[in-house]
Amino acid sequence: MNKRELILIGGGGHCVSCIDVIEQENIFKIAGIVDLKERIGEKILSYPVVATDGDLESLSKSYEFFLITLGQLGSGERRTALYNILIELKVSIPTIVSPYAYLSKHATVGKGTILMHQSLVNANAKIGDNCIINTKALVEHDAIIGSHCHISTGAVVNGGVTVGENTFYGSGAVSKEGIIIPAKSFIKANSVVK
Repeated sequence: MNKRELILIGGGGHCVSCIDVIEQENIFKIAGIVDLKERIGEKILSYPVVATDGDLESLSKSYEFFLITLGQLGSGERRTALYNILIELKVSIPTIVSPYAYLSKHATVGKGTILMHQSLVNANAKIGDNCIINTKALVEHDAIIGSHCHISTGAVVNGGVTVGENTFYGSGAVSKEGIIIPAKSFIKANSVVK
Protein backbone atom coordinates (compact mmCIF):
# COMPACT_ATOMS: atom_id res chain seq x y z
CA MET A 1 0.00 0.00 0.00
CA ASN A 2 1.33 3.44 -0.94
CA LYS A 3 0.78 5.56 2.18
CA ARG A 4 -0.05 9.24 1.94
CA GLU A 5 2.45 11.66 3.51
CA LEU A 6 1.29 13.60 6.56
CA ILE A 7 2.75 16.67 8.28
CA LEU A 8 2.17 16.95 12.04
CA ILE A 9 1.87 20.36 13.70
CA GLY A 10 3.11 20.41 17.30
CA GLY A 11 5.88 18.24 18.71
CA GLY A 12 5.06 17.88 22.42
CA GLY A 13 3.68 15.03 24.49
CA HIS A 14 0.37 14.87 22.64
CA CYS A 15 2.29 14.50 19.37
CA VAL A 16 4.02 11.39 20.74
CA SER A 17 0.63 9.79 21.47
CA CYS A 18 -0.71 10.82 18.06
CA ILE A 19 2.30 9.26 16.33
CA ASP A 20 1.51 5.93 17.95
CA VAL A 21 -2.12 6.11 16.79
CA ILE A 22 -1.10 7.12 13.25
CA GLU A 23 1.39 4.26 13.06
CA GLN A 24 -1.22 1.77 14.26
CA GLU A 25 -3.88 3.09 11.85
CA ASN A 26 -1.31 2.52 9.07
CA ILE A 27 -2.86 4.84 6.48
CA PHE A 28 -0.38 7.74 6.56
CA LYS A 29 3.38 8.03 6.48
CA ILE A 30 4.61 10.83 8.77
CA ALA A 31 6.73 13.12 6.60
CA GLY A 32 7.80 15.50 9.35
CA ILE A 33 6.81 17.62 12.32
CA VAL A 34 6.32 21.37 12.64
CA ASP A 35 7.49 22.85 15.93
CA LEU A 36 9.70 25.62 17.38
CA LYS A 37 12.63 26.92 15.33
CA GLU A 38 15.20 25.73 17.89
CA ARG A 39 13.89 22.15 17.55
CA ILE A 40 14.44 21.88 13.78
CA GLY A 41 16.66 18.85 13.18
CA GLU A 42 15.56 17.05 16.36
CA LYS A 43 13.68 13.79 16.12
CA ILE A 44 10.47 12.82 17.90
CA LEU A 45 10.07 9.03 17.94
CA SER A 46 12.35 8.88 14.87
CA TYR A 47 10.42 11.57 12.93
CA PRO A 48 12.24 14.85 12.17
CA VAL A 49 11.18 18.34 13.13
CA VAL A 50 11.37 19.99 9.71
CA ALA A 51 9.79 23.44 9.98
CA THR A 52 7.95 26.06 12.05
CA ASP A 53 4.40 27.42 11.92
CA GLY A 54 5.69 30.18 9.65
CA ASP A 55 6.54 27.57 7.02
CA LEU A 56 3.03 26.11 6.70
CA GLU A 57 2.27 27.94 3.45
CA SER A 58 5.42 26.65 1.76
CA LEU A 59 4.83 23.14 3.14
CA SER A 60 1.31 23.22 1.69
CA LYS A 61 2.83 23.41 -1.78
CA SER A 62 4.60 20.06 -1.25
CA TYR A 63 2.23 18.17 1.06
CA GLU A 64 -1.52 17.60 0.95
CA PHE A 65 -2.24 16.21 4.42
CA PHE A 66 -1.77 18.00 7.75
CA LEU A 67 -2.81 17.13 11.32
CA ILE A 68 -2.66 19.34 14.40
CA THR A 69 -0.84 17.38 17.12
CA LEU A 70 -0.48 20.28 19.53
CA GLY A 71 -2.06 19.35 22.86
CA GLN A 72 -4.82 21.29 24.57
CA LEU A 73 -4.59 21.92 28.31
CA GLY A 74 -7.23 24.57 28.82
CA SER A 75 -7.97 26.98 26.01
CA GLY A 76 -8.16 25.60 22.48
CA GLU A 77 -7.33 28.97 20.91
CA ARG A 78 -3.94 27.95 19.49
CA ARG A 79 -5.31 24.73 18.00
CA THR A 80 -8.24 26.70 16.54
CA ALA A 81 -5.90 29.30 15.00
CA LEU A 82 -3.78 26.58 13.41
CA TYR A 83 -6.88 24.85 12.09
CA ASN A 84 -8.08 28.10 10.49
CA ILE A 85 -4.68 28.53 8.82
CA LEU A 86 -4.95 25.03 7.35
CA ILE A 87 -8.46 25.78 6.08
CA GLU A 88 -7.18 28.96 4.38
CA LEU A 89 -4.36 26.96 2.79
CA LYS A 90 -6.94 24.49 1.41
CA VAL A 91 -5.02 21.41 2.57
CA SER A 92 -6.60 18.11 3.62
CA ILE A 93 -7.08 17.60 7.35
CA PRO A 94 -7.82 13.90 7.93
CA THR A 95 -9.79 12.29 10.73
CA ILE A 96 -7.61 9.77 12.56
CA VAL A 97 -9.18 6.79 14.35
CA SER A 98 -7.10 4.35 16.35
CA PRO A 99 -7.78 0.73 15.39
CA TYR A 100 -8.17 0.21 19.14
CA ALA A 101 -10.96 2.81 19.42
CA TYR A 102 -14.66 2.11 18.91
CA LEU A 103 -16.51 4.44 16.55
CA SER A 104 -20.16 3.57 15.95
CA LYS A 105 -21.17 3.49 12.29
CA HIS A 106 -24.07 5.70 13.42
CA ALA A 107 -21.80 8.46 14.79
CA THR A 108 -20.17 11.34 12.90
CA VAL A 109 -16.69 12.78 13.44
CA GLY A 110 -15.34 15.99 11.92
CA LYS A 111 -12.09 16.56 10.08
CA GLY A 112 -8.87 16.88 12.02
CA THR A 113 -10.33 15.02 15.00
CA ILE A 114 -8.34 12.15 16.49
CA LEU A 115 -9.79 9.22 18.42
CA MET A 116 -7.04 7.85 20.63
CA HIS A 117 -6.58 4.24 21.78
CA GLN A 118 -9.59 2.70 23.59
CA SER A 119 -11.78 5.76 23.17
CA LEU A 120 -15.44 4.96 22.54
CA VAL A 121 -17.91 7.02 20.50
CA ASN A 122 -21.39 5.57 20.65
CA ALA A 123 -24.38 5.63 18.29
CA ASN A 124 -25.75 8.98 17.13
CA ALA A 125 -22.92 10.95 18.76
CA LYS A 126 -21.66 13.94 16.77
CA ILE A 127 -18.10 15.20 17.18
CA GLY A 128 -16.94 18.42 15.52
CA ASP A 129 -13.70 19.33 13.77
CA ASN A 130 -10.23 19.41 15.30
CA CYS A 131 -11.12 17.58 18.53
CA ILE A 132 -9.08 15.28 20.73
CA ILE A 133 -11.02 12.29 22.07
CA ASN A 134 -8.29 11.00 24.30
CA THR A 135 -7.35 7.55 25.56
CA LYS A 136 -10.27 5.67 27.19
CA ALA A 137 -12.66 8.64 26.87
CA LEU A 138 -16.34 7.78 26.39
CA VAL A 139 -18.72 9.88 24.28
CA GLU A 140 -22.15 8.32 24.77
CA HIS A 141 -25.17 8.10 22.48
CA ASP A 142 -26.67 11.37 21.18
CA ALA A 143 -23.88 13.50 22.69
CA ILE A 144 -22.68 16.48 20.67
CA ILE A 145 -19.08 17.65 21.00
CA GLY A 146 -18.41 21.05 19.43
CA SER A 147 -15.32 21.73 17.35
CA HIS A 148 -11.91 22.33 18.94
CA CYS A 149 -12.67 20.40 22.16
CA HIS A 150 -10.44 18.10 24.17
CA ILE A 151 -12.21 15.25 25.93
CA SER A 152 -9.38 14.06 28.17
CA THR A 153 -8.23 10.61 29.24
CA GLY A 154 -10.85 8.48 30.95
CA ALA A 155 -13.52 11.20 30.78
CA VAL A 156 -17.22 10.35 30.37
CA VAL A 157 -19.63 12.49 28.35
CA ASN A 158 -23.00 10.87 28.99
CA GLY A 159 -25.96 10.50 26.64
CA GLY A 160 -27.56 13.58 25.14
CA VAL A 161 -24.92 16.00 26.49
CA THR A 162 -23.89 18.99 24.37
CA VAL A 163 -20.33 20.23 24.87
CA GLY A 164 -19.75 23.71 23.41
CA GLU A 165 -16.81 24.58 21.15
CA ASN A 166 -13.32 25.14 22.57
CA THR A 167 -14.06 23.26 25.79
CA PHE A 168 -11.44 21.45 27.83
CA TYR A 169 -13.02 18.45 29.60
CA GLY A 170 -10.56 17.09 32.15
CA SER A 171 -9.36 13.56 32.81
CA GLY A 172 -11.86 11.40 34.66
CA ALA A 173 -14.64 14.03 34.57
CA VAL A 174 -18.20 12.68 34.33
CA SER A 175 -21.29 14.56 33.17
CA LYS A 176 -24.92 14.12 34.10
CA GLU A 177 -26.92 13.05 31.03
CA GLY A 178 -28.69 15.56 28.79
CA ILE A 179 -26.99 18.74 29.99
CA ILE A 180 -25.52 21.62 27.98
CA ILE A 181 -21.92 22.65 28.68
CA PRO A 182 -21.25 26.16 27.32
CA ALA A 183 -18.52 26.96 24.80
CA LYS A 184 -15.04 27.64 26.19
CA SER A 185 -15.75 25.77 29.41
CA PHE A 186 -12.97 24.35 31.56
CA ILE A 187 -14.05 21.15 33.28
CA LYS A 188 -11.64 20.09 36.03
CA ALA A 189 -10.24 16.57 36.21
CA ASN A 190 -12.35 14.09 38.18
CA SER A 191 -15.27 16.51 38.49
CA VAL A 192 -18.97 15.68 38.22
CA VAL A 193 -20.69 18.02 35.76
CA LYS A 194 -24.35 18.64 36.63
